[in-house]
Amino acid sequence: MSANEQVRHPHFARFLEWKAARDEERGQAELRDELLRGLSGRVLEVGAGTGINFPHYPASVHELVAVEPESYLRSRAEEAAGRLPLDIRTLDGLAGELPFDDGSFDAAVVTFVLCSVPDQDRALRDLRRVLRPGGALRFYEHVRGSEPARVRWQDAWDRVWPRLMGGCHPNRDTLAAIERSGFRVVRCRGFHFPRGALAYPVAPRILGVARA
Repeated sequence: MSANEQVRHPHFARFLEWKAARDEERGQAELRDELLRGLSGRVLEVGAGTGINFPHYPASVHELVAVEPESYLRSRAEEAAGRLPLDIRTLDGLAGELPFDDGSFDAAVVTFVLCSVPDQDRALRDLRRVLRPGGALRFYEHVRGSEPARVRWQDAWDRVWPRLMGGCHPNRDTLAAIERSGFRVVRCRGFHFPRGALAYPVAPRILGVARA
């Protein structure tokens, strides 16, 4: 079974495209710049979506391989890749089943991906496998909050949020999963987006770098 047959969310994909574009205007474009700044060499992006990260990659990236299992999002990523001077290859695939050799990338990027993979540990072990020793994992993810009231709110939303949002879970402790999978976190900061959001289940965020 292809990844496309396993991951198909046509209505959510279009909503995600609209929502991501709206958030760019609210400050997320600057966060993407921060996430990708200084990358170089051969880079893998898993869960590339519409390719919204593509314009933020520096010219020092000589090849970008973008994996996206949802067919509508992948078609939009292919269009975005065609408008840019970077060498970008888009393909169907899933974290946990990446069709690449061990140690074949200098860096990997995940943005709002680890919230929706069926098995975080498996996906992260696979990402670590395809990175060269010392290679970087750049991550920008929404995560489980630290305040008890917010955690209870996220846990309550987790009963319905995945069905509404393409399998996304609002309450995962993703930083712990990254560390548990053998990565060494070298930089990470936490914040809320949008700023001041109180009721939004996916407002708590982390952005950082880990090493394989």
